[in-house]
Formats: sequence, C-alpha cells, structure tokens
Amino acid sequence: MIEGKIEGLSHITLMTSDLARMTAIVEQVLDGKEIYSSGDETFSLSREKFFIAGGHWIAVMEGESLPSRTYNHIAFKIPASAIDDYRARIEKLGLEFRESRPRVEGEGHSLYFYDHDNHLFELHAGTLEERLDRYRQGRL
Repeated sequence: MIEGKIEGLSHITLMTSDLARMTAIVEQVLDGKEIYSSGDETFSLSREKFFIAGGHWIAVMEGESLPSRTYNHIAFKIPASAIDDYRARIEKLGLEFRESRPRVEGEGHSLYFYDHDNHLFELHAGTLEERLDRYRQGRL
C-alpha cells in the first residue's frame, strides 16, 4: 500500500517553439505572472520560464510543437461575467478559437483556443458541482 496520497497538482509543463509568444499567452490571456526565466543558463532540457496562473505553476520550455491538434486540453476557471473580456484577449493575440462542444443548459460556458504549438486551452465558467447537478437531471 502507498503511504502517501496525491496532494494536488504540482505543475503543468508545455513545450513551445517560441518562448516569447507563449509568454504573451500565459501573461495576457491566462493572467499569469512570470516568476523565473532560465535565460541561457538551463537546468532542465532547454530554456524555460515559470509562471503562476490561477494559483498553479506553469512551466514553458523551448522545444518542438505538438504534431497535431486534439481535444486534450487544460481548462482554467473564469467567472461567467468575464467571457467577453477573455474572448477579446484571445482575439487580440490572433489565436484560433475551437468551436465549443455541444452543451446542455446549466453546465457552464467555455471558450476554447489553440496556441501556435497546437495546445488546446479552455476557459470555463462553471464548476464540477454545477455540471454534475445538471447531468443528474438527464436530458430534458
């Protein structure tokens, strides 16, 4: 038996072909604050930067882009009242939106967008509890 349990999310690492472009996305769309930049003194696989966004540690490292786009994604919670503001931020950086999947009323609204390395991000206004409550109602 394992003595310890998962305590929570440690960090998310994303590979990027362009640290400056990814920095703009993390700072301008995800409200991230840069807390470390390796510059040319690398300790890991390549040059990297660390950010705190929504209380989470996000590491971005120089490397190859993902070869294709999928529905694998990282979702960040935002207030419903801020959807239009976030849409404007994404548009300002010229990022490509992905159509939201079909939803039933009450499970929350989302904005999906791809970065230049084929990562898919979701900005979601809603909670797990709200979604589960809605799903328990079945298809109305």
